[in-house]
Amino acid sequence: MNQLPDSARILTVSNINNYIKSLLAYDTNLAGIYVSGEISNFKIYNSGHAYFSLKDKGGLLKCVMFANKVSELQFNPKDGMKVLVQGSISVYERDGVYQLYAQKIIPDGIGALYMAYEALKNKLQAEGLFDSSAKKKIPELPGCIGVVTSETGAVIRDIQNVIGRRFPTMNLKLFHVSVQGENATPEITRALKYISNTRCCDVVILGRGGGSIEDLWAFNEEATVRAVAECSVPIISAVGHETDFTLTDFAADLRAPTPSAAAELAVPVLSQLQKQLTEFRSKISVLPLTNCRIKQMELDKIKKSRCISEPLFRIELEKNNLNMDEVKLNEIVSETAIDKARYIKMLREHLEALNPKAVLKRGYSIVYKENGRVVSKASDVNTGEKINIQTGDGVFTAEKIMINGR
Repeated sequence: MNQLPDSARILTVSNINNYIKSLLAYDTNLAGIYVSGEISNFKIYNSGHAYFSLKDKGGLLKCVMFANKVSELQFNPKDGMKVLVQGSISVYERDGVYQLYAQKIIPDGIGALYMAYEALKNKLQAEGLFDSSAKKKIPELPGCIGVVTSETGAVIRDIQNVIGRRFPTMNLKLFHVSVQGENATPEITRALKYISNTRCCDVVILGRGGGSIEDLWAFNEEATVRAVAECSVPIISAVGHETDFTLTDFAADLRAPTPSAAAELAVPVLSQLQKQLTEFRSKISVLPLTNCRIKQMELDKIKKSRCISEPLFRIELEKNNLNMDEVKLNEIVSETAIDKARYIKMLREHLEALNPKAVLKRGYSIVYKENGRVVSKASDVNTGEKINIQTGDGVFTAEKIMINGR
């Protein structure tokens, strides 16, 4: 039986798979990558996850996309379709295979543009160009609408039709620019800078019709997006169809799904404003008359009062009130005086009842020695000692004598 060397390391299958997975996880060259290839064996299971392979002439790469990302797909991937898949490489430990964990699937041909779109979007968003706090308010009743678009396209005709129907007298200024091709970006930015500097209109509609990502690319150029964000006049972006999103949509103060919708957002309906104005005028015209009627009623009421028709009536009324108050006051004073007199009499009688002389008049007397000390008991006086006796009507002197040996 063969013996293993002492230095041999024994690893499990899981050890190997975990190690390889950790190597891939820390390899930045395999994270957030874009892989181009042809779809093979694409299938969405009941779980909602999608499993497929990418292949080219040189090989095949297994891929998986989880349900939450599958639900964000804007198209139905098919076998044989050339695509660009964004994701990261990792190991599925159970089967011991590495695979691409897909985040996005983009039809090839627009992959490079899409990556440039995402990169610029992230850059400008980080700078704050898309912040809602920087958005300017669209005026409710502009005096002039500026339209930056091609004079030969359907966009300007749609906008003219909508504004003509909603507000026939609205001042409309067309700034003709190319909406695709190499001249589009410089012409659009030049028009927006002119409007921003001159403020020749109150709101701007920047628009063009639908098209491929290549056709709309001028509205994803950095110079165009910055010109939109920096414009001092509020801008409504109306580029492409409802499902098309360009970077100018994020930088504009308001996005409209179509140019026609932008025209509706830019101006109110004149007939409705006229109706409201008529209603306001009617209310204003009636208001002074209503106030006059109220004041007239108040005046009539005052005229009919006795204070106006009989001026002396109020004086007599107040005089009678004063006399009544005087009578009441006298009654109160009289009653108060009587009560006080009764109270004083009661106090006097009480004091008299407490007066020692009053007690003496009832037959009592006070005995005190010659030194003025009051005698309270017989033993306080010695036999033969003279004492003074105070009665109710005078004082007389007496002497203590012995009676029956006492």
